[in-house]
Amino acid sequence: MMWYFLMSDAFTFGAFLIAYGTTRFATNGWPNPNEVFRSYPLAGENSHAPLVFVSIMTFILIISSVTMVLAVQAGQQMKKNAVVINLLLTILGGLAFLSCQAWEWNHLFHEGAWWGRNPFMNADGTQSTTGFTNFFFTITGFHGFHVFSGVIINIVMLIMTLTDKFEKRGHYLMIEKAGLYWHFVDLVWVFVFTCFYLI
Repeated sequence: MMWYFLMSDAFTFGAFLIAYGTTRFATNGWPNPNEVFRSYPLAGENSHAPLVFVSIMTFILIISSVTMVLAVQAGQQMKKNAVVINLLLTILGGLAFLSCQAWEWNHLFHEGAWWGRNPFMNADGTQSTTGFTNFFFTITGFHGFHVFSGVIINIVMLIMTLTDKFEKRGHYLMIEKAGLYWHFVDLVWVFVFTCFYLI
C-alpha cells in the first residue's frame, strides 16, 4: 500500500516540476538563483552568500535520512534504544529543515515575494513574471507539508517504540514503512533543490 501512495505522490511532484520546467524554459527571462537565495540568518541586509543556506538545509535533510536508515536497521535488530535515538535525531533533522524553510519563506516575503508578487529581476535585467514565485511557494510548500507529515509520523513511531508496541509485536515493520516515506521526501527535495536553486 505504501508503494502505491509513494508512486501517486511521485506523479504529483513530477507534474509540478514538469510544469515548472516547461514554464521556465518557455519564458524569456527568469530570476538568477544566486541573487534570489543569497541570504541566511543573522547575516544582515547586504549578505551575499549564494546558496549557502539552502545547502545547509539540504545537508540537514540528507543527514536525517541517514539517521532514519540507522533507525530501520536498529529495528531489524530489535535494538529499542538505538531506534529511539535515531528516530529522535530524524525528528530533530526534520524540524530543523522546517525551521530553515520557514525562515527562508519569511525572508522572501519581506523582500516582497509571495504568490502573485515577484520583486526579483531576471538575469538579463528585465522584470520577472510571477511564475517563479508562484511555482516556488507552491512546490516548496507542498514539499514542506510532506516533511511536516513525516515528522508527525516519526513522532508517532517514537511513541510506539517508547511504549513497547513494536517489542510486543516482535518486529519494527512500521518503522520501515515510515523510513520509505522519509527517504521519498528527501529524494524529492534533491529534485526541488536542483530545479529552483541550481538551474
